Amino acid sequence: MNGHEVVSREEWMVARLELLRKEKEFTKLRDELNKQRREMPWVAVEEDYTFTDGKGDEVKLGELFKGKSQLIVYHFMFASEWDEGCSSCSFWADSYDKVIAHLNHRDINLVTVSKAPVDKINAFKQRMGWSFQWVSSQDSKFNSDFGVSFTNEQLESGENIYNYNKNKFPCSEAPGVSVFFRDPDSGCIYHTYSTYARGLDMLNSAYHLMDITPKGRDEGGLSYSMAWLKHHDKYTDDKDNENEEQ
Repeated sequence: MNGHEVVSREEWMVARLELLRKEKEFTKLRDELNKQRREMPWVAVEEDYTFTDGKGDEVKLGELFKGKSQLIVYHFMFASEWDEGCSSCSFWADSYDKVIAHLNHRDINLVTVSKAPVDKINAFKQRMGWSFQWVSSQDSKFNSDFGVSFTNEQLESGENIYNYNKNKFPCSEAPGVSVFFRDPDSGCIYHTYSTYARGLDMLNSAYHLMDITPKGRDEGGLSYSMAWLKHHDKYTDDKDNENEEQ
């Protein structure tokens, strides 16, 4: 950061007001985009998806709403053969774990779904200290139907569809978020929205905090954008973290 421009308070204020103008434009554009997202048509969910909860009991998709009309599902990368969940999905889970109480008071529930068996999910959830509901879709088509699980054949052929495009996703599991609405009168469930890849940025409060700092996310010199990231219980000290980034 050496050599960054340093100016008087008056000059700084001129630059800040210009940036504020752009920030307000962005906020208005975001509000309009959010409005368009809400106005999108819905698709009826015909499949009676079944999951396994933390107690080993069978639960249906409709039960995950917990009496709310709106449901957010975080598709957490945790394959059946893995011993722990994905570190980047864990980064996102750290952001949403404590906000669910607030969502519940706005007629929204949020649950996490993974392919891993429930015993692995429970062990990892306890290790991470999370409190959100996390269910297994191991015996369900839910993950593949919503574009976040791929067969070996799909991976080898490059025929898998992720983020609405055909691409060679490098892993059998992928991250995403899907949103559903349950009609309180009929009980019918509708799929209203899904987002993947950079569309998940909006859910990560840590990244947004980094974005307002002088260095930002500071990932440009890394082998890949999240090469610095670890599960929150695997960080050691600042010196080690600095060495990893060099």
